[in-house]
Amino acid sequence: MSLFIPEINDETLRQLPKTAGAYVLVIELEADLTLQNKRFAGTILPKGTYLYCGSANGPGGIAARVKRHCKATKKPHWHVDELTSNGAGRVVSVLVVPGGDECELRARLQDQSKPVPVPGFGSSDCTLCLSHLLRLRSEGSSLSRSSNYS
Repeated sequence: MSLFIPEINDETLRQLPKTAGAYVLVIELEADLTLQNKRFAGTILPKGTYLYCGSANGPGGIAARVKRHCKATKKPHWHVDELTSNGAGRVVSVLVVPGGDECELRARLQDQSKPVPVPGFGSSDCTLCLSHLLRLRSEGSSLSRSSNYS
């Protein structure tokens, strides 16, 4: 059963399941962001709302991974860290799907008629997806379609 957390704070982060699964971060960029990661260096993400689909299968499951993404200061490890570190952007809400698959979530969210913002972003180990980062064009429209995911 999926869980949508519309607002991220200490209390709601404690509600996250400690099981393996998939998640969708809703990330707000307050200003344009020029990516520095060598693979995407120079790519500019315009300010706005982005969806990042990820998976968490290690210790602590979804709870540990999403809590890490919500920290402003962290050692960069994943592509998405560039969006969520050092004040670049912030995670404002999250959809979690215990036992879910990040590629299935991305497929449900992506409007195939719209280009992805950064091909290869967050999907370097994935052969199915062009990107795990999507841009949300109209507030809530795409994420609400997947909040019933199970």
